[in-house]
Amino acid sequence: MSKQVLDSIIVTPEAITYLAELLAKQNVEGMGVRVSVSQGGTPQAQTCFAYCRPGEEQEADIKLPFDGFIMHLDQPSLPYLKEASVDYDSDELGGGQLTIKAPNAKRFHIDENSSVSDKVTYFLVNEVNPSLAAHGGMVQLIEMIEDDTVAILQFGGGCQGCGMVDVTLKDGVEKTLLERIPELKGVKDMTDHSVTENAFYK
Repeated sequence: MSKQVLDSIIVTPEAITYLAELLAKQNVEGMGVRVSVSQGGTPQAQTCFAYCRPGEEQEADIKLPFDGFIMHLDQPSLPYLKEASVDYDSDELGGGQLTIKAPNAKRFHIDENSSVSDKVTYFLVNEVNPSLAAHGGMVQLIEMIEDDTVAILQFGGGCQGCGMVDVTLKDGVEKTLLERIPELKGVKDMTDHSVTENAFYK
């Protein structure tokens, strides 16, 4: 039997069988499972898989009916559950392990309706910080000012106190953000660069 491919998540037949048997043992009529992602789009993202008793589901949940139970998907978590998979691997001793993989859980998602701050965060995480990581540095958005047209950033790691940070800000970070986000008019650095302990260039 091939895997059952759903809109946001793939659940293997082995996982369906295991979950149906597990939930039946709970002796709760209508017991299901609920899948969500906490802190989606951040390095701290975690995929949550929990029992869901009748009445514990959210009104906006996406309901996926299976033979013996319903899987509830947290609606705000759907972008982070794209291409996620639930599988069950049995072992030779008669046991096994349920595995949940969500490759997009830590990827920040944006669209044309996203706020300027969300767009800034997205490009910092996906384009700017991977480059700065080579020097042990990183940058994060602190706040938006001037009607969300100017981003206030803070550098950390090897970028804090670095003698080349002005070049990095103007020719790297600011250039990237202004090219990617038409609504953005400027970028400012609020980092205290008098602290040079971890600076890549001093």
